[in-house]
Amino acid sequence: MGYRLSMALEVPPQTIRFARSADGVRIAFGRVGQGPPLVIATCWLSHLEYDLESPVWRHWVTGMAGIATTIRYDERGFGLSDWHVPDFALESRIKDLEAVIDAAGLESFALLGMSQGGPVAIAYALRHPERVTRLILHGSYTATLGPTTESAELEDAFTRMIEVGWARPEGRFRRVFTDMLMPGATPEQMTWVDDLMRMSTSTANAVAFRQQRRDVDVGDLLPHVDLPTLVLHARGDQCNDFSEGRRLAAEIPGARLVTLESDNHVLLADEPAWPVFLAEIDAFLEPDRGADRSLDPARPSRSGAAGNDGNDGNGRTSRPSSESMEALVALEALTPREREVLHLVAAGQDNREIASTLTLSVRTVERHLQTIYRKLDLAGSAQRTAAAVLLASSGDRLAGTNGQPSVDPPGVATVRTRTAGNGPD
Repeated sequence: MGYRLSMALEVPPQTIRFARSADGVRIAFGRVGQGPPLVIATCWLSHLEYDLESPVWRHWVTGMAGIATTIRYDERGFGLSDWHVPDFALESRIKDLEAVIDAAGLESFALLGMSQGGPVAIAYALRHPERVTRLILHGSYTATLGPTTESAELEDAFTRMIEVGWARPEGRFRRVFTDMLMPGATPEQMTWVDDLMRMSTSTANAVAFRQQRRDVDVGDLLPHVDLPTLVLHARGDQCNDFSEGRRLAAEIPGARLVTLESDNHVLLADEPAWPVFLAEIDAFLEPDRGADRSLDPARPSRSGAAGNDGNDGNGRTSRPSSESMEALVALEALTPREREVLHLVAAGQDNREIASTLTLSVRTVERHLQTIYRKLDLAGSAQRTAAAVLLASSGDRLAGTNGQPSVDPPGVATVRTRTAGNGPD
């Protein structure tokens, strides 16, 4: 695996495209880097073009690009996305994320929710569990307003400062937010963030966004998150208190908390917490990276044989490899219902068709698939295809195991893959 922070002097090339959200708003998104796909549900302070020049965000773009194929986007009303928008409601922001993912052509991916993007990422993961392989939350929270009246009063004060000082040439009012974001920043970094705030959106948008996010609260969703989750939070975070990170990790089943020794909400390139942050995400994404490698057509098949029929290509029966036996053991661990679902996946049915065939809800089918992927140790952008390939390559041996007959569900023919010498389908 290894830690992939190269800190390249040149920012890797970025491709910028646009997605159209459900209400017609155009959302700008960028793709950069190599490796397993990682979608970032971002915070409001971004601009896809200017971030590449920034002494605050440049190392984020470069560092993440060394770990994964990163998809990031500007929030509605900010950066390169449309500024004239009907609202900034949580539901609209979830729809924006859905639009970006569809436009990027991603089947499955890891999802990183940063700060205000955390609630969006949590809600999306629950709606689309078949697409999210793992969840990362950094500096985030469950609810915008705390339980005390002081929380609402502070929010009112910040909103008023935005109204008065957001568009002013000098950064006196914006500096209050910058000090909270990065108390350890240099004067150059603080000035750059001051300027980014003004160029990234209008005063009206900044106020409306702040007001409409007050109603965000995804606390009730946390116990229902059923996928690997990593929570990273700076101990001295002055924007979102460390207690929020603890709550996320405590209430999401199986989540792991990593405490970053920093006072900065936005980590800086030269502080010790930054390489820790990247190394933790790098390690967390390793299963997705391994799944992508396992699907490389240049690599031998997981069956370990020259053909999918179990022969070595000369008519002799090949000896199962250790990988093949591991796959067989994993398939044997599936329940009869899970195997029925997997057969239908291999037959080319989508989740709605599977639900109709087996008289299940789509949500139940999605949960079965997540369990199947977990049992088969599959992740990444092609886990659905990988599961079908495993079934096809191990199906004959699976049929001969004790107590585990290979039975196709009603109306589904046995799945066979085309190999050299098999002729046309």
